[in-house]
Amino acid sequence: MTSVKRWLLPAGVEDILPFEAHKLESLRRELLDLFESWGYELVIPPLIEFLDSLLVGASEDLDLHTFKVTDQVSGKMMGIRADVTLQAARIDAHSLNREGQVRLCYADNVLHTRPRGIMTSRVPIRLGAELYGHASTAADVELICLMAQTLRSAGIPGVQIVLGHVGIFKALVSEAQLNAESESQLFEAVQRKAYDEIDLLLDNKVQDSALKQQFKELIRLSGDESVLARAQEAFAAASAAVTAELNELNDIVHGVKRRLGELDLHFDLCELRGYEYHTGIVFAAYTNEYGRAVAKGGRYDQLGKAFGRARPASGFDTDLKVLAQLSERAFARPRGILAPDSDEPSLTQKVSDLRSKGEKVVTLLGTEDVANVDVSTMYCDRRLIKRGAAWMVE
Repeated sequence: MTSVKRWLLPAGVEDILPFEAHKLESLRRELLDLFESWGYELVIPPLIEFLDSLLVGASEDLDLHTFKVTDQVSGKMMGIRADVTLQAARIDAHSLNREGQVRLCYADNVLHTRPRGIMTSRVPIRLGAELYGHASTAADVELICLMAQTLRSAGIPGVQIVLGHVGIFKALVSEAQLNAESESQLFEAVQRKAYDEIDLLLDNKVQDSALKQQFKELIRLSGDESVLARAQEAFAAASAAVTAELNELNDIVHGVKRRLGELDLHFDLCELRGYEYHTGIVFAAYTNEYGRAVAKGGRYDQLGKAFGRARPASGFDTDLKVLAQLSERAFARPRGILAPDSDEPSLTQKVSDLRSKGEKVVTLLGTEDVANVDVSTMYCDRRLIKRGAAWMVE
């Protein structure tokens, strides 16, 4: 007879047990309160949407990670969200339809068809903040500072922030007049940092020697803050478009340092993550304790166009589960008061009063005397004992 292990869960899908759930929920509440203190309003988009809105302008990677199902009501294809950024852009562009600056935040489960990395969850909890309606670098500075504060509040050690700017690469591609196929080939090679392949592609596809050299310089510009000085030198004779993008990056760096002081900043000017929809600065936070970015974001001014309004936009997100895993903070579960099981009005009133004051009161069901029970087994550290006519916490 075949034994069915009905307790097994799919790979990358896990239960969140009480202690970890307490840690996650404590972090979620604190960080959403942090976002609210900066003026970000909470939104809760639906878990499922029509594919033509859920994946509009999305990357091939997001498409691959999205579960598709058929809507039994309309017959149309629907997707279970693998990311919240597009949904937030839809809400800003259409559902809210406000003018001026709009700040939104969220903390919601998403679902992935496959893990994004080794030992990563397929059901992460995405926590993020998005700022719409402001085109200047001040918005990018605010989001980078908020991301840094989020990680600090979560207790993440040794954070390094890496900055890049996809606008520089896009400006060079435009000047080189590369067709879509050549641009895609170059993009793929840059993502893999395949320098020999990149050099060969540039030699074959770019005729202007100065432009070719600028491409080659760009893909090798990564490291500490000295990268900015090297970039200024490499692009001293570059076009106005390239110079403007580089100046924008410098403005953002100066703005972040003015707000946060000394910060472990690094640069990778050929970081093209989210190339399909990012339009300017891209940024990510790393720590030695984790092999992937713990938080990432950037500017994506055209994302709302498909929903009727192309608005300036910048944002970031992170996985709440990863933050809880990496946090060095102590999240002790609050201990409670163990109370006997009785319908006595004075006991019922006492328990109600204690709970209204924020105390956790656990009822020991049955007839056993609370005085004879090890309260720690019930996650309590006190008892409710009757002394004379009064109930006392001891």
